[in-house]
Amino acid sequence: MTTKAADILERDRTGKPVNPCDPGYCAIATIINETKRLCAELNTGYHEQQEAHTLFERIVGHPVDPSFRFNPPFYTDFGHNIEIGRGVFINWGCTLMDRGGIIIGDGTFIGPNVQLITINHSKNPMDRATTISLPIIIGKHVWIGAGAIVLQNVTIGDGAIVGASAIVTHDIPAGSIVAGNPAREIGHV
Repeated sequence: MTTKAADILERDRTGKPVNPCDPGYCAIATIINETKRLCAELNTGYHEQQEAHTLFERIVGHPVDPSFRFNPPFYTDFGHNIEIGRGVFINWGCTLMDRGGIIIGDGTFIGPNVQLITINHSKNPMDRATTISLPIIIGKHVWIGAGAIVLQNVTIGDGAIVGASAIVTHDIPAGSIVAGNPAREIGHV
């Protein structure tokens, strides 16, 4: 890997602005294109559980604990910045845009059509192609309900519950139950 490629991958993962015209951006584009191909392979046709698990590992670029379960289709823009704990379950149709990094703790359940979005675009309309990526960290034994959206730079504490269709824009304390748009605390576990 060239210095420019390593530099831009580090900048992207650490929240610094990245533009497709930047030197080394081809390193990001190459991973994105391969991830698109692998997601298309995963999401077309039926795959036995072990075959699907192997395809998922190719998408994320590293081994994933055998206790991880998921139902395709599964979508991601990058893949290599996803970390999955033991006993995690991801249901149908989830989208993980992970250039800023997504960590999912042990025993977490993610409902169908959940979106975890770590990337945002420049506010400057003349520089809209520039992106800023920030992480999402999901604790252990979290339950994220169907259709919820979690935006960048959010940490969800252990044992929390995110209600269906909630839009999470800020950190959620451990053991909290949140719902709504924007998500707000409505109870405790």
